Amino acid sequence: MIKTNTLKVSAIALFLSALLGACASSGDSPSGSPQEVQEVQTQLLGDMLLPQGARLNGTESIIIGRGNEWVGRAIVNALQGSTDVYAFFQSEYPKNGWTTVTAVKAKTSILVFTKGDRTATIEIVDGSFGGPKSVIVITSSPKNANVLAPARK
Repeated sequence: MIKTNTLKVSAIALFLSALLGACASSGDSPSGSPQEVQEVQTQLLGDMLLPQGARLNGTESIIIGRGNEWVGRAIVNALQGSTDVYAFFQSEYPKNGWTTVTAVKAKTSILVFTKGDRTATIEIVDGSFGGPKSVIVITSSPKNANVLAPARK
């Protein structure tokens, strides 16, 4: 009886450690050649283009779904400064069918775009010393989603 319980406990521990190991590694940024990274990011973000060399931060991103139907928040590390990244989005997104709703250039720049039944909010901030030159936060959601405010008690 003791050997059976020990075997079960060992099997469960092995399974849980493998599961936790998979979770820890799945949050990393895409790796590989620039073309492979671009392919993975395109599969995840669909037609939401990123500046050249930008990398998705998988650890901090929350992406539900993929392609042109994803919702959530993508955190992206960019090689360019915030001014260049802002100019990229302001120039390239309309070329790709996105309509600019609003654009504010500031310490934290914000751009809001719509396309079809989707809305994308893009926040751009300067990166930290020794890190990326800028950080991009892309929030994607359905346009006019029925979001209910919490009931007051």
